[in-house]
Amino acid sequence: MRYLIISDIHGSLPRLQRALDFYRQQQCDMLLILGDILNYGPRNSIPEGIDAKGIVAALNPLADDIVAVRGNCDAEVDQMLLRFPMMSDYVLLVDEGRRILLTHGHVYNPDHLPAGHYDAVFFGHTHLWQLEHNADGMLICNTGSITFPKGGNEPTMALMDNGRVAVYNLDGKLLKEL
Repeated sequence: MRYLIISDIHGSLPRLQRALDFYRQQQCDMLLILGDILNYGPRNSIPEGIDAKGIVAALNPLADDIVAVRGNCDAEVDQMLLRFPMMSDYVLLVDEGRRILLTHGHVYNPDHLPAGHYDAVFFGHTHLWQLEHNADGMLICNTGSITFPKGGNEPTMALMDNGRVAVYNLDGKLLKEL
């Protein structure tokens, strides 16, 4: 399976459309969304092209191919609009025997994991991309944010294919691969 993993859309339709273009170009099988989908959040500025209804219209046709978790800016009213579940704090994805934890990062993160063994942890929330193995060999990937990158970073997303993980910018430029 080939997965595109994005986080922290925060209601920006132009940024989501660019990510979905990459999703289609890469012929991904599934879209994994790590929270903060529709709402821009009170600590952020209003994003370029804010359009919650447009985000819903872009994502709902892909509902069967989306696995999503709740971010700190997501609410029950968002779930009422979206045709895929997105209110869980984490999801365990098993891909070819690899146990992959998907979470937003505000409740669970590499420093505070739910009980269990994981081969990889994917999260967002901080808007700072990261791709590395920790001291125990677990893959840690923060996908950054496609809308509000921080720390001088550009908007980023991750691609996972057959156990390989890569971080890309929204123009499709490879930044790092493990």
